[in-house]
Amino acid sequence: MKLDIIRQRSFWWLISGLLILASLIGMVLCWQQFNAPLRPGLDFVGGTRIQVSRDCAIADCTEPIQPAQVRDLLAQEGLETSVIQVTGDDGQSVAIRTRNLTVDEETILRADLEESIGPLDGQSIQIDSVGPTVGQQLFASGLLALLVSFAGIVIYLSLRFQLDYAVLAIVALLHDVLITMGLFAWLGLLLKVEVNSLFIVSLLTVVGFSVNDTVVIYDRIRENIKLHPERHINDLVDDGVNQTLTRSINTTLTTVLPLIAIVFFGGDTLKFFALALIAGFLAGAYSSIFIASTLLAWWRVRSGRAIAGSAEPPQPTGEVSNDVQL
Repeated sequence: MKLDIIRQRSFWWLISGLLILASLIGMVLCWQQFNAPLRPGLDFVGGTRIQVSRDCAIADCTEPIQPAQVRDLLAQEGLETSVIQVTGDDGQSVAIRTRNLTVDEETILRADLEESIGPLDGQSIQIDSVGPTVGQQLFASGLLALLVSFAGIVIYLSLRFQLDYAVLAIVALLHDVLITMGLFAWLGLLLKVEVNSLFIVSLLTVVGFSVNDTVVIYDRIRENIKLHPERHINDLVDDGVNQTLTRSINTTLTTVLPLIAIVFFGGDTLKFFALALIAGFLAGAYSSIFIASTLLAWWRVRSGRAIAGSAEPPQPTGEVSNDVQL
């Protein structure tokens, strides 16, 4: 299989543009509702999260827990702004995120829940508390980690290749990060999925995976330029991408398949962590093949370096104009 990457680059860019537009729309909607581009979890905003399940050996579990019933109970406790989510395949578990509660308030709430929805399974009760200051520190640390990783990548690629390689690789990485964030923005709006510190870890992992694939393709393109300095950059990029295409696809598939298994058979926390990795890895493979490479060819033509061994670059083989023919 040989792809005509350059002649169809407007098509690849259009797909990326639509995905990024959808991602930005989702993040804007999230900002309007949550004052954040994604639905923030307990790790970032602070508060108390209580998750309980009915003890079906004692309680009547023929009907799922009703959120309205739990909300009425919380309103009586002065916690009407809490976020309620019924979980579990049979709807016998409920997760509540609310303001920071004292130990006495947690005990009272637990007792009231047991009286309202039935006996609770003591082994399944989970109570997590995070202060708002700690949440802000976690967010700041995660954002700093992303910025430091981008800076390190720019420095490395500038030394290993050239500055334009580094800048265009960062553009491709931003593409991957935005698409991953956009997916979770829509999940937060539609399914009330929250992001936590594990989401930052997934973004850093995506950045590392994506830049690795981009480096492999860029290295092959650079080798082709050295071997054939008389050829047009568009032809060299096409050759470089196709020479590494099988490697890129195989690496992505063998990485994504175990993550798919985690999504279907893992717990709630690992499920969304794996989903973020899947989205980021697929976006990373796409950007490395179709975005980073085509941007490099476009930039070299614009900067007058389409042919390394000639000051006046002719048109590449088989290309009659700059217009894309699909």
